Amino acid sequence: MPNIALDKILFLDIETVPQTESLKLLSPEMQHLWEDKFNTIKLRMPEKYAPETTADDGYQNGAGIYSEFAKIVCISVGIIYFKNSEKHLRVKSFAGDDEKLLLANFANMASRFLTTPLHYICGHNIKEFDIPFICRRMLINEIVIPSALDVTGKKPWETSFIDTLEMWKFGDFKNYTSLKLLTAIFNIPTPKDDIDGSEVANVYYKENDVKRISIYCEKDVIATTRLYLRLNNYDTINDEQIEHV
Repeated sequence: MPNIALDKILFLDIETVPQTESLKLLSPEMQHLWEDKFNTIKLRMPEKYAPETTADDGYQNGAGIYSEFAKIVCISVGIIYFKNSEKHLRVKSFAGDDEKLLLANFANMASRFLTTPLHYICGHNIKEFDIPFICRRMLINEIVIPSALDVTGKKPWETSFIDTLEMWKFGDFKNYTSLKLLTAIFNIPTPKDDIDGSEVANVYYKENDVKRISIYCEKDVIATTRLYLRLNNYDTINDEQIEHV
């Protein structure tokens, strides 16, 4: 990977939930399509879902990771800037019930920041989850995908994505290593001190607390930024050097 200027990286994380609170609130066609998909998932992942698990249970507990049946409720980003030669991190969230609006606002910001091939997007498992999810939901919401995110026609080495999961693998593609585990082994303050990913849907639908989800998502961005710095032997960013906007 080339020597990348820290202030040219957009650190990113997203939070997603099922499209509706329960399966029965989907259209009849989409309910049927989910049942088909879930039956396939159960056959492929018997260790995760018991044979008696219903499509409704599977929807509430698992649909949030499938972009066709889910929606984004928060995109948090972080940008490093320098003040008197000292690193600082500015963090912002695009969040709310209106997915199209938050995606449009994010796309506008991304298009303004990611202006050259020297600009990058960084996240944990970003290549397998965050970026594809954002692009699919933008297409569904009829939003033009910013060129920096659109991989159509690009070779892997032509994209501007930095994946901390990939950095940690060092070419070993057998196992997934969570952000939580990496923050633990590198003594980075954990972003999981309130809720975790499995609780986001309940916080959204039961508590209607998008702000709480945004705070959680921003903590992941901060943790990813610190992990990236650690993996590249940079000094970390302390809490007093973080600005929430």
